[in-house]
Amino acid sequence: MMDTALLYDRLQFAVTATFHYLFPQLTMGLALLLVYLRSRDLLSDGDHFHHVATFWTRIFALSFAFGVVTGIPLQFQFGTNWARFSEFAGGIVGQTLAMEGVFAFFLESSFLGLLLFGASRVSRGILWLATVLLFVGAWLSGYFILATNAWMQHPVAYRVTPDGRLTVESLMGLLTNPWLHWQFAHNMTAAVATGAFVMAAVCALYLLSGRHRAHAETCLRTAVPAGALASVLLITPTGHESARQVFEFQPVKGAAFEGLFRTERGADLLLIGQPNMETMTIDNPLVVPSALSLLVYNDLYAKVKGLDAFPRQDWPDHIALLYYAYHIMAGLGTLLLAVMGSALIRLWRGTLFTARRLLWLLMLSAPLPYLATTAGWMTAELGRQPWLVYGLYRTEEGLSPLVHSGNALFTLLGFLGIYLALGLLFVLLLVETLRHGPTEPDVARGD
Repeated sequence: MMDTALLYDRLQFAVTATFHYLFPQLTMGLALLLVYLRSRDLLSDGDHFHHVATFWTRIFALSFAFGVVTGIPLQFQFGTNWARFSEFAGGIVGQTLAMEGVFAFFLESSFLGLLLFGASRVSRGILWLATVLLFVGAWLSGYFILATNAWMQHPVAYRVTPDGRLTVESLMGLLTNPWLHWQFAHNMTAAVATGAFVMAAVCALYLLSGRHRAHAETCLRTAVPAGALASVLLITPTGHESARQVFEFQPVKGAAFEGLFRTERGADLLLIGQPNMETMTIDNPLVVPSALSLLVYNDLYAKVKGLDAFPRQDWPDHIALLYYAYHIMAGLGTLLLAVMGSALIRLWRGTLFTARRLLWLLMLSAPLPYLATTAGWMTAELGRQPWLVYGLYRTEEGLSPLVHSGNALFTLLGFLGIYLALGLLFVLLLVETLRHGPTEPDVARGD
């Protein structure tokens, strides 16, 4: 049975991290789309693309502000709930977290301010440059945060000091961690998918309500191809290579999320099924024969290690939840591709803007990338257990000795209440922004 304080501390970090990430995944995705819109504005006559980009900059700013507010508690929890971990590995994780704040956050916030308050005072070229730098700041922020997580998943470039703490041996090695390459590519592709689905949903809403048609048509021409391409890249190569990386560096995690309890040659790929932890089998399985061996090792008869190949104390401690999180992520990824693929075909045929059923589907699909990314992060973090730093430092070792279970539960409940209020406030502000809409005249125009 997991220690009560450990359970509450893990739940608190999971709740705060999950809620926080709802916001930066949208800003990182929109940042790339804003670069495209500002580039079109720079190359076109008239103010249409300027109004479109300005509207989505307001959506970006709203999500950015809530991301800042909800991200602050995460930093403090390293010192309050995980003090021993901070003492042990702070010399490493502190480096990348500090770089995120000093370089990326200030770059992002500074140029966002220019885009919000100086859009009518500077030239199109300056607005384009500010948007590019906003994009660089947003993606740098993601890179430094993911470098921290990548090190916890696959520790590299460190050395142990005489007092038992860790310090950076090579900053370049830390920032070029082999785990980071595909993790960053997969994560940022998911962010682009989130931005594209949200943009498509808003534009579908406008078309269905007969408002802001010119804006909606322009943004659908932007969001649908971006969303379709991102959905493909989420599956391959980024998703496929990320999974292969797991089997290379964390094979016990791979066995757990694939539901592979026993080592097999020609291992099957499970599409659906329910893990039975009593019998160590999968109930009601639907499988693709030998597909897991082929996907992981490019060999139909390759041996894939199951959970039985590893000590029980090194197994993830919530195997069923990990299994379901992974399969929900994979299933939703396929659904994202189906939705955006259908929209892309209708856009190519010139019938998307009048396809009301598909517009309804686009509008209602906005939550799907959020659910997929949440399930993906659950897969990554549940699978890393029972380690805080994989293979190096166990989770129970990192707890703060003076923060007891009652304190952790009290603050967890407090965060739940605060985040409920913040979530409602965000929805109200977003609805008001959408109700107001773009500032350009609502007339049809080509692009």
